[in-house]
Amino acid sequence: MFLLMLPGVAYFLLFHYGALVGNVIAFKEYVPFDGLWGSPWVGLGNFQRMFEDAAFWDSVLNTLWIAVLQLVFYFPVPLGLALLLHTLTWSSVRRFVQSVAYLPHFISWVIVVALFQQVLGDTGLLNSGLSGAGLHTVDIIGNPDAFQPLVVAQVIWKDAGWGTIIFLAALAQVDEQQYEAAAIDGAGPWRRFWHVTLPAIRPVVVLLLIMRLGDILSVGFEQMLLQRDAVGPETAEVIDTFVYYQGIVGGDYGFAAAAGLFKGVVGALLVYAANKVAHRLGEQGVYK
Repeated sequence: MFLLMLPGVAYFLLFHYGALVGNVIAFKEYVPFDGLWGSPWVGLGNFQRMFEDAAFWDSVLNTLWIAVLQLVFYFPVPLGLALLLHTLTWSSVRRFVQSVAYLPHFISWVIVVALFQQVLGDTGLLNSGLSGAGLHTVDIIGNPDAFQPLVVAQVIWKDAGWGTIIFLAALAQVDEQQYEAAAIDGAGPWRRFWHVTLPAIRPVVVLLLIMRLGDILSVGFEQMLLQRDAVGPETAEVIDTFVYYQGIVGGDYGFAAAAGLFKGVVGALLVYAANKVAHRLGEQGVYK
């Protein structure tokens, strides 16, 4: 068993924990030709620049807004879809619906964004129909006010089906005799859900919620990068794209690393705080 675990452990040690050493450039004026240790130290200078940069705080605000919208509107969708699939009695229909719901997860963001542009863009299918009917056209893709709801809708369409896998696995562990006993006692569908289904899957829901909070500042780099130019950086710039443009494009590696480190620290603190709250509420959480 330990030998089977070894490749996975080696991957995380090398590419996750080992890569943490690179965060030292957040405290340096990193020059690739001078190397990681040859570049001059600047201490907290990069962080001071970061906190004084209005563009950075705009990216943080955009990230938080999108993250909150995803948490409120996307997170419940896989659970609701799993509950609906769990109630289907025809296994063939359930397998077909699962396959259709899972399929978008395997489509790249390039294809997903292109599909939405073909349907909702200025010259897309929707506007072609409106124009043909003599109605006013709407440019949803290029409208900054519609951008944040649009990206949440894209995430729901692409990943809601994939997110049901864990919830379906949790629902499969619920003893059917509990439903039968509750029905004999006169409990209707809603009371069976509230007193049998929900307590059974609550640990899984709490676990996924904590993990989502830890990743709350990561709202989809590729998705945002592909649509950033359509609405402008004032609306679509998030922390990940800010790091990309400052570091990879602009060559200010130390400044970009400081922003990335800030994001990682905030995510770790959120996981720690959420796990503590879960323990106080009697849930297991992510770790003891």
